[in-house]
Amino acid sequence: MTPPATRGKNKRNRPGDNANIASEILRKIHASGKVTDGDVNQLYMIWKPVCQGCRVNTKDNPNCFCGLIPPPNGSRKFGLWQKMSDILQALGPDPSKDLRSTEETPSGLTNLGATCYANSVLQCLYMNASFREGVFSVEPDVLKEQPVLDQLVRLFAQLHASKLAFIDPAPFIMTLELDNAVQQDGHEFLTLLLSLLERCLSHSRVSKAKTIVQDLFRGSVSQVTTCSNCGRDSEASSKTEDFYELQMNVKGLESLDESLDQYFSVEQLHGENQYDCELCKSRVDATHRIKLRTLPDVLNFQLKRYEFLPKTTTRKKITSAFGFPGELDMGLRLSEPSQLEWIYDLSAVLIHKGTAANSGHYIAHIKDENTGQWWEFDDERVSNLGHHPFGEGSSNSNTIGVHSDKASPSCAGAMLADTSRSHIDAVQPQSLEANICSCKESFSSTDAYRLMYNLRRTRKSDGKRDHIANNIQLEGHKGLHNGFPPASHLFEGINDVNASYIAACEAYKLKKEIEVHRITERRQEVRSVLSEASVRLLEEPFYWVSTDWLRQWADNISPGVIDNKPIQCLHGKVPVSKVGSMKRLSAKAWGILLSKYDGGPALTNSDCCMTCLIDGAKSVVFADSYRDQRTLMRDLANDVITGKCSDGAYFVSKTWLQQWVRRKNIDAPSEADAEPTAAIRCRHGQLRPEQTGAKQLLVPEKLWHFLYEDAVAVKSDDPLGCTTFPSDSAQCSECSDEISEVACFEDSIREMKLKQRQNHEKLATGKSIPLSLNCMYYLIPTSWLTKWRNYINASGKNISSSVEPEVLDPVIDALKCERHSRLLEMPPDLVNKRGVLIQKSSTTDALTIITESDWNSFCEEWGGNKGKGIMATIETSDVAQSKLGGFQEDMSLCNDQANSQDEVNNDPEIREPLIRTSPESCEDCIGERKSRELAKKLNYYNEDINVSLVRGKEAPRSILEASLATPETDRRASKRPRKTSYGTSVNLKVSCSTSLYQLKMLIWESLGVVKENQILHKGSMIIDQESATLADLSIFPGDKLWVQDSEIHEHRDIADEIADQKANAQHPEKGFQGTLLTTTTSSQVA
Repeated sequence: MTPPATRGKNKRNRPGDNANIASEILRKIHASGKVTDGDVNQLYMIWKPVCQGCRVNTKDNPNCFCGLIPPPNGSRKFGLWQKMSDILQALGPDPSKDLRSTEETPSGLTNLGATCYANSVLQCLYMNASFREGVFSVEPDVLKEQPVLDQLVRLFAQLHASKLAFIDPAPFIMTLELDNAVQQDGHEFLTLLLSLLERCLSHSRVSKAKTIVQDLFRGSVSQVTTCSNCGRDSEASSKTEDFYELQMNVKGLESLDESLDQYFSVEQLHGENQYDCELCKSRVDATHRIKLRTLPDVLNFQLKRYEFLPKTTTRKKITSAFGFPGELDMGLRLSEPSQLEWIYDLSAVLIHKGTAANSGHYIAHIKDENTGQWWEFDDERVSNLGHHPFGEGSSNSNTIGVHSDKASPSCAGAMLADTSRSHIDAVQPQSLEANICSCKESFSSTDAYRLMYNLRRTRKSDGKRDHIANNIQLEGHKGLHNGFPPASHLFEGINDVNASYIAACEAYKLKKEIEVHRITERRQEVRSVLSEASVRLLEEPFYWVSTDWLRQWADNISPGVIDNKPIQCLHGKVPVSKVGSMKRLSAKAWGILLSKYDGGPALTNSDCCMTCLIDGAKSVVFADSYRDQRTLMRDLANDVITGKCSDGAYFVSKTWLQQWVRRKNIDAPSEADAEPTAAIRCRHGQLRPEQTGAKQLLVPEKLWHFLYEDAVAVKSDDPLGCTTFPSDSAQCSECSDEISEVACFEDSIREMKLKQRQNHEKLATGKSIPLSLNCMYYLIPTSWLTKWRNYINASGKNISSSVEPEVLDPVIDALKCERHSRLLEMPPDLVNKRGVLIQKSSTTDALTIITESDWNSFCEEWGGNKGKGIMATIETSDVAQSKLGGFQEDMSLCNDQANSQDEVNNDPEIREPLIRTSPESCEDCIGERKSRELAKKLNYYNEDINVSLVRGKEAPRSILEASLATPETDRRASKRPRKTSYGTSVNLKVSCSTSLYQLKMLIWESLGVVKENQILHKGSMIIDQESATLADLSIFPGDKLWVQDSEIHEHRDIADEIADQKANAQHPEKGFQGTLLTTTTSSQVA
């Protein structure tokens, strides 16, 4: 008979149904003593159909092979079925990813920490073909004497010829002695680098190399001052000044044209700025302007993006948009007319990203002069931007359509002039199109920091420009890496590195192919074996295999040998209890696995263990019997608990029996069935008295024997066993005697507490004692009185937690200083409430006033010496001032306190009442102690204070009162800002050494108020002095401060402040000091 090949996905048999069927078969086997083939098929679940619809592999079907591998397009996190890319990660990084994507793609430069400013500038210099050729032509002997120049040439050679996608500039950076962890200004770096290179190149004998910096980047201007009276220029006006860049203002201006207009505009000199004219012999009004005399081939514009803020002594970046053209005509700005066309094309944009002056990130957008392609250089990453400096379709450009007939020929003429040059290679059509587009476009950026323009080569040229053009001709215009090659000595090591990387790429490619082939074959093997694993017929021979081994074989790339030992019984066969841990495998599939992986043992369909099967049948029958008997015993135990059973013969623990009844019915005794009498057995091994809380119940003999047998079966090796207490067992006499002694002691303690509550009624309840003038009182520590009150009032569960107060005599001695034997505390303050004179704050004062009778009773009850007490009398201030001789020991006690009290209340001549003590307070020792306490209080770390932002002009009364209140240092506080009716409140973590500046920075970060706008208060007092610490300002843990926003200074990002603070703290105004860039001589090797 062939079982159905599939079953419904949702028609899975319930585990309970299978268990019931198996139990019935085992009962039948136990009754008959025979095992049939049908019984084996049912118990080992051989009859179940081959499963094909499960999402996971089921344990109750040995014919289910679902879920061992993922679906065809699926994957797993680990093992054989991971994504192929994850598996290949074990081979290590792919070296081909370190190679350039194409031959035309430039190489990037590695960021060594904070060297993005240097990387961007170096790329701008390298991508200039004329400059690159000039440094490549330097003689080898000169390079040996100039290490900076030598490392620059080597770096350029790697950028030129290396196949790597990015080059390490560390040798060049180290030669300059730059700190690669400090961010520097890109403008300053380029200025100093060109100056250093100019000195180094002056040693060269090659003309085009010797003056390449001056030939490319140097122009000249004149500072012309003209007298408005005589019209004569000053003598200094004829002098020219060299420039390598023009610094353009950005603030308040929209474009480069506006900035140039401002730069060359006429300035009026009048008033205090009048000019001292040599011809007029007096100070006269004049004009001043900058005149452009000559222009360089590479025109650099440094955009002044940073301004100094005097109020904050910091620099702020100007992030307004600034426009600049793709084509710039500088001919009209020359001071003298020229027959040459001075038209420049945008060639590079140096960009500073970020809002802080001393941080951020530099990148460069540079155009390849040969192809017209723009590239973004972001350290190691180099991206193609197409024919647009900010990428095709970028919003950082403003396209200006040229429709007039007058404008069009100029562009066309420039194009024709380029193509007509006989000694310049023909420009590619794509480049011509880019040049035409540059005539039509202008661009805008909020982060552009430096603009570089290259002079366009035209038909009209002088000798100097022919010389530069001839140099460019050598470069070839055939792409960045196919033109003029550097000298052969510069290729030392570059070819070897290229060859090693190519070899590494080939080796990795081969390893990758081998690994992919191995994984693919392994996956095909698993799928093939699993497709043959199913056994379709009941009569067909098969083999049992461990599910755990089968799963790791299907999951692991390199599985181990077959291991079927976990599914074997002691008899070496397959027990029915392991049916959920094994699968039924076809003979063909088993043969494939055994031939390849070896191991075993082989367990066939005839290896089902009959011995274990018969033993299991016995266990099932025993479990049925035990379960039925336990049900009967549970009903009997319920009758015992409810008091319905009167024939009790043995004691058991009531609590244990209640828990036993609530447990589920099980097939065999468990650990919880042990020791039914452990809770009622004392340490002497006898029956505990019920006064100790050991509740007992008498159970019938039948129930006891059942419980006893289970307890012994569970803990058969327990030496004490299960102690039996028959109904006539006597309670332990020793435990009974101990209980009696404890009960007598507790009775005496209760009687003592009651008596003391009666003797000190007001003190026990915490009520205030009415005081009278000229009567004798005593002072005791408030802490001792609180402990005494808690002790005598404790009841119920609080008795165990109450602590007995100390003996009174040493407590009183501790109130006196050793040097002067005077009181170490100041007397408490008094207050008149509704005509009654009482202590102002008896709960917070260090000392509490008590009557003489209370003092005498305390001395008798708690071991005090009546003569050592701290005596006190209450006098008015005028009486107290007249008694300077000390305390009168022979004073008479008042007999009529009511009359004395009326005197206090009604006599307008009597002043504020004061307390005189004997001994008197020692002000010296008290002052020293408070100083120590204050120092300790001010020495705190990582504690909370509360700061509230108040939106109004004045703080609410609740804030002022909270600021003056005593802080609760032990109270946990939330760090999350909370909205209140008056503003926002936040808790901040501070220490005693936290400065006020640091606190303001925390407030800035949490509440968003710029530190310059913060008006910080404690109560009504304004807190200032940013350099002072919180300890200096007496700000304690738990204090409540409030802050107002003056809104005087504009809001700015706190990140700028933190970056400037860090830069100034680590490298204050250091710049490039200590590097070769700031030396006055070239870095020549001695």
